[in-house]
Amino acid sequence: MPVQILHEWNAVTHVSEYEGDPRRRPLTYDEIQDLFDAADGRVEEIRKRGRKGVLTAMRDSALIKTYYAYGMRRRENVGLDLADLRRNPKAPQCKRHGAVFVRWGKSSKGSPPKRRTIFTVPEMDWIVEDLDHYLTEVRPRFNVGKHPAIWVTERCGRLSRRSANEAFEAAKQAASLPEELELHCLRHSCVTHLTEFDYPERFIQDQAGHGYASTTALYTGISDEYRNRLLHTSDTPESGRTRSDQEDGLPLEPAQAHGRPGHVPDQRPGAAAG
Repeated sequence: MPVQILHEWNAVTHVSEYEGDPRRRPLTYDEIQDLFDAADGRVEEIRKRGRKGVLTAMRDSALIKTYYAYGMRRRENVGLDLADLRRNPKAPQCKRHGAVFVRWGKSSKGSPPKRRTIFTVPEMDWIVEDLDHYLTEVRPRFNVGKHPAIWVTERCGRLSRRSANEAFEAAKQAASLPEELELHCLRHSCVTHLTEFDYPERFIQDQAGHGYASTTALYTGISDEYRNRLLHTSDTPESGRTRSDQEDGLPLEPAQAHGRPGHVPDQRPGAAAG
């Protein structure tokens, strides 16, 4: 008779966690903007109350924005040192924030941490000003001396992953975002938005540090607005295609390019006009 030979105690476990988790879903552009506004708002709220923690709130605001702009994992970001900031000769306007060298990438199958370089893309170049303000105005006031870490604490130590989670939770609650969301959703948001910016799949895969394109695909959750933009762009006169359901058979107008308000590179139809 057939006998089961594989059980929980002798079956092969998954090397990577399942990324299709609702707690890690990509945020919309509005949710990203609300999160950043809430993080900045905590700074003003603490300052008005005359309480301690203004520097911490300013650090947390820059930290959250960095997680989104570079799509880093928790350990990768808190493990950054000042020496990991790189200049990009192709983007001199970014100064020393043209790229970030990640030394603590996720390892697999017992291998050492993987290293990679994440470039600052033009759509996320607003992070340059935020990082520069933190490093020149905020971090020195922590009096950490020659400590190599970028993200430091009031006790002159390196920020922990737990503290990074707490910073996101505080901003999330202030922005009234869904309770189930966790910090890793900012990484999913970055990958999704890079896809909507029409970057090549291989470039996004390298930015995220994924070994397989299938993993990057799990991170991607493009919006209906982006799909509509692709549909309308493909129906331009240059492509020689028209929508079959149009009564007059004329080609549709191509989608317009949109700017980005605040910290969020917004590509929603009609956003620029609003």
